[in-house]
Amino acid sequence: MITVTESAAQKAVALINRSSESATDAHGLRMQVVGGGCSGFQYNLEFGAPKGTDKVFEFHGLKVFIDPRSTLYLAGSVLDYNDGLMDSGFKITNPNARNTCGCGESFSV
Repeated sequence: MITVTESAAQKAVALINRSSESATDAHGLRMQVVGGGCSGFQYNLEFGAPKGTDKVFEFHGLKVFIDPRSTLYLAGSVLDYNDGLMDSGFKITNPNARNTCGCGESFSV
C-alpha cells in the first residue's frame, strides 16, 4: 500500500483538471517504476485513465493507478508535494530503495 499526502493529492487533481478539458472521473495519476536512471530504476508519474490490470487507490479525491509489478517496488511509499522556493515538486519517499542517485530521480533495491 502507498500513501498520498493531502498536498500531493490536491496538486495532482488541480493539474488533471487544468491539463485536460476532457478529464473525467476515471482520470487519475499513474505511478510506475520503470528501468533506467543512474541506479537502475526510476519513477514515472503521468495522468490518464486506468489500464486493465492496474490497482486503483483513492486518496483525498485523487485516484492513483499502479500496475502489479510497480506495487512491489512502491509498497510503503509516500507521495508528497512541496511548493517551496528551493525544493518544489512531487517527491516519493520509498522505504524499499536501498540506494538513490545524487539527484534522487532513480533508485535501486
